[in-house]
Amino acid sequence: MNKDMITHPSQGSVPAASPQTTSAIASIVIPLATPTHNRKPFPFFDLPSELRSKILTLLLITEATIDLHPQNYRTAHQRLNIFLASQRMHSEASHIFYSRHTFRLFPTHGRYFGNRIAPLVARLPRRYRACLTSLELRLGPGWGGPPKSWRVHEKLGLGEMENLRVLKVFVEVDPSQDIFKGFRTGKNFYTEFSRKLLEDITKGLPGLHKIEFDAWPSVMMKGGTLMKTLVSQAKALGVNVCLLKDLETVAKTTGGFCTSVRRESILVS
Repeated sequence: MNKDMITHPSQGSVPAASPQTTSAIASIVIPLATPTHNRKPFPFFDLPSELRSKILTLLLITEATIDLHPQNYRTAHQRLNIFLASQRMHSEASHIFYSRHTFRLFPTHGRYFGNRIAPLVARLPRRYRACLTSLELRLGPGWGGPPKSWRVHEKLGLGEMENLRVLKVFVEVDPSQDIFKGFRTGKNFYTEFSRKLLEDITKGLPGLHKIEFDAWPSVMMKGGTLMKTLVSQAKALGVNVCLLKDLETVAKTTGGFCTSVRRESILVS
């Protein structure tokens, strides 16, 4: 057998380490990690409040609307573990999380879309509902027969959302359009359902300041029956009404001109 090979029952033949290699390995010093019991905790609350807020914002805030969703335990749940650090951390972190996200009023995911499903805001403790500043109402799911759970009742806790200022209304479909003829319950059925739901929601929010309307391109923002009805209802309630629009901006670059599209809220007079 070659003296430079070592036979192992499970691995076959492998090269033997030379004396030079053994010496080189022995000369390597691997620093040991500092034992965790010797580490001092970082004085997070000694930082200025503005800096603490920025750190917690980077950790907790995403662009997603918060709703009942099967993946919440993989996304939001892991971030919320910081609530358990201490009472003071819970107080600061929970305020940032609940006040800077938009929460969907009624769930739209298929698993949570039904007559007996309690919306997320109805499941929140009162102290969290008091932090909310923005809600989203998504209209279109279940247009042929909306779930019975899609109604305003005391358990939603709208009256406890004293800091809520913005209601975002997103319209996915308008069943009053001719393309839905033959499939809808009635031409104005979903329009009236949506109008009444919007009226009940806005009347239940004590500090509401603005309603923002948005929709898929297939929904007519100005000429459609559903959108016109909703905007008129919002105006009648005496709040600011805005439509989100795509605005094209042209910027000069070294190679010519670049066109970009951004969303902007336009106040409706």
